[in-house]
Order: sequence, then structure tokens, then C-alpha cells
Amino acid sequence: MKKICHLSSVHPRLDTRILLKECSSLAKAGYDVSLIVGDGGENEIRNGVKIFGLKKFKSKLNRMVITPSSLFKMANNLNADIYHIHDPELIPVGLKLKKRNKIVIFDSHENIEKQILSKHYFHPLIARIISLIYAFYEKWALSKFDIIVAATPSIRDKLLNYNNNVVDINNYPIVGELNCDIQKTKTEKNIVFLGRITEISGIKQMVKAMEFCKTNARLKIAGNFYYKSLLEEVRRYKGWEKVDELGYLNRQEIKKLFAEVQAGLILYLPVPNHIDAQPNKMFEYMSAGIPVIASHFPLWKEIVEGHNCGICVDPAEPKAIAQAIDWIITHPDKAHLMGINGLNAIKTVYNWENEEKKLLEVYKSLN
Repeated sequence: MKKICHLSSVHPRLDTRILLKECSSLAKAGYDVSLIVGDGGENEIRNGVKIFGLKKFKSKLNRMVITPSSLFKMANNLNADIYHIHDPELIPVGLKLKKRNKIVIFDSHENIEKQILSKHYFHPLIARIISLIYAFYEKWALSKFDIIVAATPSIRDKLLNYNNNVVDINNYPIVGELNCDIQKTKTEKNIVFLGRITEISGIKQMVKAMEFCKTNARLKIAGNFYYKSLLEEVRRYKGWEKVDELGYLNRQEIKKLFAEVQAGLILYLPVPNHIDAQPNKMFEYMSAGIPVIASHFPLWKEIVEGHNCGICVDPAEPKAIAQAIDWIITHPDKAHLMGINGLNAIKTVYNWENEEKKLLEVYKSLN
């Protein structure tokens, strides 16, 4: 039995991609799987995966400097056959493991080079310089790993310039996980935004859109605000009167919420890292059988309009968002059909079961 160790200093232990999909699929296939995370939690076993929690630091600098060293020590002590790392700040850990003749996989969840350009706390010129430096470092470092796993085809195509062994394992949902049979009542007129709440996730535009809705729709926000100042700002908007702030929800709570809404919003603003992204939340809405109101990026339009499972609008225009919400609320039969179309697309194309086969083939190739 091959020993596998996944490592993350950033993500929580219950991360959907890392634990619930990749690690759980590998454990189900018979591998001896461990997951080391810097979340401050207790050691435990979930889905057959041994989880080891290291100290969590409030300071991002301490996390980036101290946690990787602790992760390396524990990872090295576990003496696994294959190491699978999930964060750019752990690339040095991967390189140290390579020096010990270990097999190392790097899992690229995001296009980090583009993501840096979207960081609002950097001056645009500084962000560009940091992005360029990271791009050179990434190209050098990733060439030394055994296999690169990319979360989207666009990331795969980029990283193929750095390493010949790159495979896209998309972050598609598990069929049936969030599809709830609870019937929606005719009086419910709810829509939902699920995910981490930042300015570039379009929260300002979504809340402003509620002001312009002609129906009595309510926006349910499920997730944590990344900045307290952003929460305080949107609470002053007139549209906030039609908003229910739910905070963080676990998977069962999300499933119940999805049974009570008529549509899901995924209205990311057009920053560099969003244009070619495949947001997990969009596919989760589809997997729950609810229509999607999404940003009108070409790739997203191809998915949403191509499968007739929602409406694409300009995410920077609150009135356009409001019109889409009102259309969903006032056309329940057509919206229901969109939801069915989205669910069918998940069952046939955009599902973890298909991606799981690719993951297992990657690991089989390393035996």
C-alpha cells in the first residue's frame, strides 16, 4: 500500500477539493493517505484519511515563514512514498522533499501569477513586479516536480510550458452531494451567493442590485467577509434591507439552503484571475438543480448559456443583475427547466466522478 501525504498551510482540513475529493478518493482506492494542515485543529481520521493539525498563526507572515518548516518536519517523519502539495508557499517544501528522492506532485488551484495582480493591497506597479518575480520562480521550481495537477484547463495549458507532466483535474462537484429533494414552496423568492466575500467577488454590485429588484426577492449570503470594513460598507447600502447574512455554513447546511433558493449568483468582477477560471460555486449551484446568474465572461457563457442553465450578465452593472434576478423569480417554470439542464450537465460532464478517474490514473502512473 503506497503512503501518500497531502500538505496545505492555507486551506482548512475540510477543504472540498483537498479532503472531500482528492484525499477521500485516494483513501477509497486503497492508498494510505495522510493530510497535514496548518489549521490548529486536533489530529483525527475522516473518510479514511489521517489528518494532522499544526499550529495556526494569525499573522500571514508567520504562517508563510514558520508553518512550512513545521510541515516539512512532519511530512519527512511520515516518510510517505508520494507527497502532494497544495500551496505556492510550500513549493520550497516540495523542493526539499525532492532532494530526499521523494515523488512530489504540485496542485495548482489558481493562476497565482494573475492572482497577484488582483491583490488590492499592492500598488499596481508593485503587484506587476511581484507577479513577474513569482512567474520566473514558478517556472524554475515546477520544472523539478514529478507531476503538476492543474485545477482548470487554462492553468494546465500555462503550466505545460514549465513541465511536460501536467494534467487538469477539475474541481467539479460530487454528483448528488448538494442536490436536495426538499420541495421549494411557491412563496419563496430567495437567491444565494456562496463563498468567500471580497470586493472582487462582486458583493457591492450584488447588494446594490437588490435595491433595483422589482420583485420581493431576498439575497442570502453564505460565507465570511474577508474584510470587516467591506461588511460595514455594504450594510449601509439600501439594498441591504433585502439581504440575509448567514455566515459560514457546513456542507449539510449548504444543501438545505440550496433547497430554499431559486438561483445562485456567481458574479466575479473581471480581474485577471477570474476570466479563465472555473469557479467551484457555479458548478455546485448546477449540481443542486438551481439556475445560475453568472458573469458574462466567454468561458462562463459557454458553460451557462451552452447548457441553458442560467443567465450571464455584466457583473459590474447592478441593474442588469437585478433584471436577471427578477426574470428568474417571475418565470419559475423556465427557471426550473434551467435548473434541470444544469443538473444534467453535471451528471454527464462536470462531475468529480470523471475527475476522480484522472486522479487515480496519475497515482497509478507513479507506482
